This record gives sequence, C-alpha cells and structure tokens, in this order.
Amino acid sequence: MDTKIWLSSPHMSGKEQEYINSAFESNWIAPLGPNVTGFEIDIQSYLGDNSLVAALSSGTAAIHLSLILLGITHGDEVICQSKTFSASANPIVYLGATPIFIDSEADTWNLCPEQLEIAIKDRIAKGKKPKAIIAVHLYGMPYKIDEVNKIAEQYEIPVIEDSAEALGSSYKDKKCGTFGAISILSFNGNKIITTSGGGALVTKDKVIKEKAVFLATQARDNAVEYLHSTIGYNYRMSNVLAGIGRGQMKILDNRVETRRKNYEFYHSNLKDIDTISFLKEPKQHFSNRWLSCILLDSERMREGLRIALDKENIESRPLWKPMHQQPVFKNCPKYLNGISDDLFKKGLCLPSGSNLTDSELNRILTTIRTYLNTL
Repeated sequence: MDTKIWLSSPHMSGKEQEYINSAFESNWIAPLGPNVTGFEIDIQSYLGDNSLVAALSSGTAAIHLSLILLGITHGDEVICQSKTFSASANPIVYLGATPIFIDSEADTWNLCPEQLEIAIKDRIAKGKKPKAIIAVHLYGMPYKIDEVNKIAEQYEIPVIEDSAEALGSSYKDKKCGTFGAISILSFNGNKIITTSGGGALVTKDKVIKEKAVFLATQARDNAVEYLHSTIGYNYRMSNVLAGIGRGQMKILDNRVETRRKNYEFYHSNLKDIDTISFLKEPKQHFSNRWLSCILLDSERMREGLRIALDKENIESRPLWKPMHQQPVFKNCPKYLNGISDDLFKKGLCLPSGSNLTDSELNRILTTIRTYLNTL
C-alpha cells in the first residue's frame, strides 16, 4: 500500500533544535524559562497591534482562562459558534455555565450575525443576558468580524476570539488573534505551526495577561511559602515546547503560503466539476487555508469520496459535526438556520499539510477524479 497521506501532520523546519538544545544545555526543562518569554515576544511581534501573549499548555486552556478572566461562573450563559471543534465549547461547561449555540452563515461558515442577534434578544427577554461570545475562525477563514463585533458592542458582551485555526489569517490586513476582548491560539500537532501541544492567550490589557499567567501557574501568591488565596491551574507552556514554537515562528509565513497553494491546487483542478464547490474568501478576508475543504452534492457522495480516499491510504474527514448535534450538548439552547447541518452532511476536509509533495497532491487528485468518474 502507498505511504499514508495525513490530513495535517506536523512539519518541522529544522530550526527548532537550536532552541531545544539550548533548553537542555541550560537545564531549563521545567516550565518557564527564556524560550517561553522569547516565544511570547515572537508571537506579539507577529500579531502587532499592541498584543500581549501568555503561552499556555493548550488552546482549550486559553479559552478556559479567558472565561474565568471575563467573570463567567456557574449558571451563566455563553454564546458559542456551533460549527466548531468541541474544545471551543467544553470550557463553558467546566465552569458550570451553559453554552448557547449559534448557527453559521454561508459566506465564511462561521457565526451568523443574524442568528447571533436573535439569540441575544431572546436570552435577554428570558432574563438571562449572555456573558460572553465565542466566535471561531473556522478552518482559518475569518468570521464576519465587523458584523459580529458590532452586535457584541451594541449589547456590551465581550468576544472571545477563537483563532485556534487561524494564525496567519487576517481581516482588513489586521491579523486574526487581535480582534477579541481576549483571543486564543492553538499550537496542537495538526495546526499551521505546532509546539506538539500548546496554545496562547492574547490580550491588549497588561492586567489580563498578568492574571492569566498567575492563574496558569497554580495561582501562587507572592510569598516565601507556597500561599494560595485563589484556585489556580497548571496551564503554563514548558520551556522545551516553547523552543519548538520559536523555531516554528521563523517559517510561519512560508507555511501559510504553502497551505494556500494547496488550496489553489485543489481549486484549479476541481473547479470544473459541477458536484464540487469551495469556500471562497469574501472581500477583505485572508485565510491561512489551514484546511482545504470542499462541498459535494450530497452526504452519500461526501461519504463515498471519504471512503475512496481512505482505501488509498489518504486521510480526510467530514467538516466539524455541529455542537448542537453532539449528544453531550443535546439539551443546550440553540438558534439554527440549517446551514451548519448542511455543511456537515456535504463537507469534506482534504489533506492540507504544508509538507505535502507534488506527487502526493496528484495522488489525491487522481483518487478524487477516479471516484467521481464511477458515479
């Protein structure tokens, strides 16, 4: 059988080892250290806009801390995009709060501004104003930032910008990860750059960053003895993993360019097929194209293509199953228009790694065309 083609595998640059070796040589193996500080500065410089960064153990940890820092507690309600990975919603439940799921719009597949406002008005009418909005840049495509953030400002509800999939994306030439009251990033192994496991919280408020770091390091008070007056978490990134991140940051723009080329390869070679459509960039949106996704005419066709690819040892997967369809969230309020359900039925993520070879891309293309020719 041919070598496995993964959906989005880690892609090292060769520059990471320098920082890892430095950590070992200086014995900075425990959490914290010069790589953590350096990695945070690297991200801050890349994002610009006076961003401040706290490097953490995961993007999920960053969302959890963001909710805590915004005062979310038991019994509160938090609006969350339904079309996303469960890590966007799970931290809401950690705090005993309730997710309120909002459907997508067709242009970006992200949070629908119309359904968002309907939900806010309805929750207020029911006596429960939402305490935060989690908006996601799905597959690296920026959400409708102006529309969503305008509604959030109108109702004075802070936005947590889930930019886990969107490092390197931008809107109106401003980097994703800078649009929320608090924003988060992920450096999981399948992301556009990786620290193996890791994430970051982004803010423009020095006090919020300091509080995030305090909570992420077990909330140890400034005392000689181990003194704790607040519940804390073990959420800080290690110095070794931050070293990987420093090496990865040096090639981030190259990784964005390569993933966008993957999308262009698929689009240019499949755009003539009536049964396939693509997520295009709306005006002033720039996507890192973390994953290249297609829509087929039916769920049967989508699943048939997924199986055909799998038989050729090529990994693909359906678009995220909406959170309102997940058994664990079945009793949560939801405001739907049918778009995310339809996307799930018909959508497929194609291999998109920045380490794909021309031979592998052509093998994927041949498999897709061969399957379609059987219909």
